[in-house]
Amino acid sequence: MVSAGPLDVVIMAAGKGTRMKSERPKVLHRLGGRALLGRVLDTAVQLSARQAVVIVGHQAEVVRACVGSLGLEGLQPVFALQQPQLGTGHAVQQALPFLQDDGTTLVLSGDVPLTRPETLRDLLALGQGQKLALLTLQLPDPTGYGRVLRQGSAVQAIVEHKDATAQQRCITEVYSGIMALPTRLLRQWLGRLDQRNAQQEYYLTDIVRFAVADGAPVVAHCIDKASEVAGVNSPAQLAELERIFQREQAERLMAEGVRLADPGRFDLRGQLLCGPDVEIDVGCVFEGRVELGAGVRVGAHCVIAQASIADGTIIAPFTHIDGEAAGVEVGEDARIGPFARLRPGTRLARQVHIGNFVEVKNATLAEGTKANHLAYLGDASVGARVNYGAGSITANYDGANKHRTVIEDDVHVGSNCVLVAPVTLGAGGTIGGGSTITEDTPPGALTVARGKQMSVANWQRPQKKR
Repeated sequence: MVSAGPLDVVIMAAGKGTRMKSERPKVLHRLGGRALLGRVLDTAVQLSARQAVVIVGHQAEVVRACVGSLGLEGLQPVFALQQPQLGTGHAVQQALPFLQDDGTTLVLSGDVPLTRPETLRDLLALGQGQKLALLTLQLPDPTGYGRVLRQGSAVQAIVEHKDATAQQRCITEVYSGIMALPTRLLRQWLGRLDQRNAQQEYYLTDIVRFAVADGAPVVAHCIDKASEVAGVNSPAQLAELERIFQREQAERLMAEGVRLADPGRFDLRGQLLCGPDVEIDVGCVFEGRVELGAGVRVGAHCVIAQASIADGTIIAPFTHIDGEAAGVEVGEDARIGPFARLRPGTRLARQVHIGNFVEVKNATLAEGTKANHLAYLGDASVGARVNYGAGSITANYDGANKHRTVIEDDVHVGSNCVLVAPVTLGAGGTIGGGSTITEDTPPGALTVARGKQMSVANWQRPQKKR
């Protein structure tokens, strides 16, 4: 990228977003699981910006807090307050105290999330750190957008839709709201803005007219992909961009060899890394960072977040895996689901089976262990080749503290058992069905802890009173 000095990014994020019909600031609505503003800031990171100046206004403190939680690598945004909000030119004026004259300023909008870094690099290269460079778009229906006025190939001005004449409204090249220019020139031109227009606002686009008057070159990089510069002003527009975003991710994954049953029914809200021969059925959602090893098959309507799934594992339909901060790890050739739930801290070795309506939390299960039906394993260390019966649970919480259950290798736990932690089941032992185990059990033994069965002959059930 050709540039005369460092790059500073100014992001306009002060608006309320009335048409969103929401208490949440517009720029904090999510696309692909990340705030719109977060996606624009991610772009600034990819452009190696020296700094990002976020212009806030509506619910400024909420926006600041969100930005602080985004985890931006190598970029610490600063904030400029726009109050009251008197137009785009007025917004950028608030950023001036944070900008240095030795660089280039790139102006972006916090509600335009899909502009590719490659497109912006082309724009910056066109401006060369010396010119006013505009990102423009050809639109069949340009209603509502500022029109680009040219004399030959040279840009002469941008006229807002409300101020355009009938003839100017026939122009189909529109301004995207994105521009790059030398900061020293931006500072001069912003000082000349006025409110003599239909909306009585300070239009940032007026600086094009000033540049032409001063003999400064104005260039335009025209694209034809509308989604790159599409803003979000309503829930319908947000949903439309979401589908465009998801389709692009699906196409990228399929180009890498991932088999998606239906790319129109696929949602990625983070990062998905896939080995060869991965198959993903319909309706699956991936969040955070997810790794799928070679030959992994994911059944329909699974939700997987913050997890690593090793080679050859099958995730059956309607399984929910959520690693949160601690993550979930599943070993090779495991079988998970259907209707299983793996929670944070779960670590499963190779060939582990977790069946329908089984929940595992903060537990390690060694090779070949099986919990196939209707069971709970929480805060447990489980050895190899254990068979964990249907309806059995680890009672890990005493009302104040969590305790750990240890199940050693080759233990067989019968159905409907309660293992009251802290407790250790010795290797090779068997726990009789229906037992409540409150003390450690010896290796190799059969342990039964339940009331003696009895029968009362000729017993009569109570009758309803009439």
